This record gives sequence, C-alpha cells and structure tokens, in this order.
Amino acid sequence: MTLDFSKFEVLTFDCYGTLIDWETGILGALRPLTAQHGKALSDAELLALYGELEARIEAGPYQRYREVLRGVVRGMGERLGFQATEAEMDSLPGSLGAWPPFPDTVAALRRLKTRYRLAIISNTDDGLFAQTAKRLEVPLDAVVTAEQAGSYKPAFHNFHMALERLGVAKEKVLHVGQSRHHDIAPSRALGIRNVLVVRRGRGAVLENAAQPDVEVPDLKTLADLAGV
Repeated sequence: MTLDFSKFEVLTFDCYGTLIDWETGILGALRPLTAQHGKALSDAELLALYGELEARIEAGPYQRYREVLRGVVRGMGERLGFQATEAEMDSLPGSLGAWPPFPDTVAALRRLKTRYRLAIISNTDDGLFAQTAKRLEVPLDAVVTAEQAGSYKPAFHNFHMALERLGVAKEKVLHVGQSRHHDIAPSRALGIRNVLVVRRGRGAVLENAAQPDVEVPDLKTLADLAGV
C-alpha cells in the first residue's frame, strides 16, 4: 500500500527501537550482568526475555519506566537463578541516556521537520527521555511519555493524549514505530495511518500480526518516500 504523504501534517514517532538503537543499549547493559552470573544467552534470547518481562510489568499497575527497567533486571535474575542487587537493577535505567540514535535518525528527522510537525509517543518517563532528547538534536512539537499518560502503549490513551495536545485530527497524523504490538496495532485500531520501521528482526518486542500501511527499513527511506 502507498500513502499520500501530502495529506499529513504531523508525524508521531515511537522512540526506542525506532529512533534510538535500543537493542544495542539493552545488550550493552545486560550482557555484562548475565556474564557476571555465569549465564550464557544469545543476543536473541536476551532480547526476547527482556521483551517478555518488560511487557508483563507494563501490563500491570503503572510504574515509572525507571522502575520497569529495574523490574526487568530483577525478573531476569529470578528467571536465570540469581538475585539482582540494587546496583545491578539500577544499571539498566542508568544506561538509557547513553543509548545511541541510529545513524540515519538525526538527518532524517531534520529532513522531515522541514515539512511536518514532529512528536514523540514513548513508553518512557520524563527524566529518562530528557536525556535522550538531547541526542535527537531536532526540536519536537510535542512529547507524550508513559509517565504523562499514566499508561503504556499499546494503551489507546497515550495516542488520544498526543492528538489532543497537538490539536489535530487523526487523519492528519502518521504514526511511525518499530513495534507491531505497541504501535501498529493500536494506531490501526484508532484509525491512524502508520509506518512500520523494520531495522532488524523482532528483537525485544512481542509478536503481533497487525499490518502497517507502509513498511520501511529505516528513517532515511521514510524521508525519501515523503519527498523531503
């Protein structure tokens, strides 16, 4: 399916995994931890376990994302047979600010900013995202975090909050994300057109059969399709 990009005024983005190379960040924090406890997991196994634990915690009563990440480390220890220390639980959220943008992210956002308003809808908290925002280098027109919404995607509330804050009809919005579960399924259910960014395999996200309007391998390709 093709999209008429001239119909959109706003691009909303998932952040981690779409703009930020979260798999590199996650693995960089968790590999030393599991190795220290003598646990040998492949990258795919480690990311799948992360995704399972993160989704389970986010589906429960709301906690700030920093606590979600601490809970992931705690749960990983329980699953693999060790008791994570406070310092080990802090190591994952403590690493987030250093997670790098993908090589094409900043240049593509600059190109897209010449035509569209840009916003973020992210499963994070304000403090952690403030560290990431510096790495994106592009002014954003709105940011909706899970902390502000009090819920985690795929909750519809996060998207409704973004639409209200932007003051724009959903028909004028294109949502861009790397997770069928967190981004494509809810945006499709809400009637928001969407783009799936498939940079790698499934990695740290849950499986979901939701189909995007358009699929791209990276943000550069998105900017090319948008003609900016």
